[in-house]
Amino acid sequence: MRYLIKNGIIYDGDGGNPFRGDILIENEIIQEIGTNLTAPAEIINAAGQIVAPGFIDTHRHCDLAALLDQEFGTIELHQGLTSVAGGNCGLGIFPAGRNRKDIYDFVEPCLGAAAESLSISGYEEYGKRLEEKGLPLHTGLFLGTGAVKAAIKGYGNSPFTVKEMELAKGYIRENLESGVLGLSMGIMYQPECYSSYKEMTELLKTAAPYGRPLMCHIRGEGDSLVSSVREVIGLCQEAELPLNISHFKATGIRNWNKTIYKAIEAVEEARNRGQDVTADFYPYCGGSTTLLSLLPPSVIEGSLEESYRKLHNKHGIEKLKKELYKEQEGWDNMVTSIGWSRILISSVTKESNRILTGLDFEKAADIRGYEDPAELMADLLYEENGKVGIILLSMSQEDVDTVARLPYTMLISDSLYGRSDCPHPRLYGSFPRLIRDFVRERRILTMESAIQKMTSMPADRLNLKKRGRLKDGYYADMVVFHQNRFTDHGDYSNPKQLSSGLSYVFVDGKMALCDDQRLHGSNGKVLRIN
Repeated sequence: MRYLIKNGIIYDGDGGNPFRGDILIENEIIQEIGTNLTAPAEIINAAGQIVAPGFIDTHRHCDLAALLDQEFGTIELHQGLTSVAGGNCGLGIFPAGRNRKDIYDFVEPCLGAAAESLSISGYEEYGKRLEEKGLPLHTGLFLGTGAVKAAIKGYGNSPFTVKEMELAKGYIRENLESGVLGLSMGIMYQPECYSSYKEMTELLKTAAPYGRPLMCHIRGEGDSLVSSVREVIGLCQEAELPLNISHFKATGIRNWNKTIYKAIEAVEEARNRGQDVTADFYPYCGGSTTLLSLLPPSVIEGSLEESYRKLHNKHGIEKLKKELYKEQEGWDNMVTSIGWSRILISSVTKESNRILTGLDFEKAADIRGYEDPAELMADLLYEENGKVGIILLSMSQEDVDTVARLPYTMLISDSLYGRSDCPHPRLYGSFPRLIRDFVRERRILTMESAIQKMTSMPADRLNLKKRGRLKDGYYADMVVFHQNRFTDHGDYSNPKQLSSGLSYVFVDGKMALCDDQRLHGSNGKVLRIN
């Protein structure tokens, strides 16, 4: 199929000034970019509209959605996404092995539910299953080192034995050989929060020969932000890995408008030494995660299920309160840093608890008759077996804007796909929000800079060949839209709103969306790095 896009305002993705021109697409490829082009092709008049590379989201927790959800692609294409990557924050669904149930339970608030019968050995098998199902857009994964550790050891706090370390290294090599996009780490989460610097360095060195990045959810993003940034910079320097700091931000009211600048200094010191360090951000002041992230490591005993049971009695609740209302070195306490009123319940699995979704913990505790929201937290963890999603209103707009302006930060959504009546609106609107809010309304970024942060920067970080730019010979992943029409609609109270305003989305030269109507088809590929 041939398309000739005429008279568009072309942003090529490299951050330079736009220019008016035509683009000829034949099959998967951009054949020519120029002016006054003619060819026997379907003509698309893009006069007055922006033509840009398809947007790339390197951080969506879509591992299971891409595999199991028949509507996967609708939310994504309406935002102009043509490539996405899952397997972030150290989380993942392989290699699960004998700990499959515990791993699936742990990741459910972020990734969604998986039947225990689902068994995927690695990226090669995962990719084959995606190809069999068919993909509406290009999709790939990182290998979560937390998932690797959980597969081998479960969620305890003991280190790898020598034999276990060799097994973990084998998983890493196997999946990198299969084309996985890189590694991800979630040092804030179990079981990696217990990993020593030495253990993490040894594990990461396995990936050095492959030259692929580590996407890292650092240990702490509040009081310990600066030390956590320095920790992961040191890890990747020793392991000789490119580093991307995931959702770079400063959380906690007392850290607003100051701590982020010290963290930026640490990043730029490393970059000035020649270290390959980048970061990403999402365009909201609230984050989303699992309720388990609020659980102090000091109250976890044995397995997670055992810990929930121990919390479900008077002694356990008193211990939780004692640990939850004090500062702990090396662990960011979101309860003390932002307060219960800024922590919203976004997803649960039990019908009896659905009335709580969308409420903050203070209101939810009052409805249920608890004197202390910590008591509600303990009961929810027990009743839901830890499968509770939360939204943390933890950042200042000034800090978010500061990170967005940095020349080495790219846009992500960090979308969670757990079942939810009230998910974070970033699932539906992160990419048009950057254009509406940061470019059009508040002018934090220029259009060319915003498009670069959504196209060539993520493509380069992932080593995606011939994607992320509009150039002759590149794959024809493209979006066409009127600058003043492309917008998000969801907010925290009503998040499930599809974005709108796209005239066209092309995935490898095939039309995937036209005038905000998705055209169903298997146009995408599994992203593999060779």
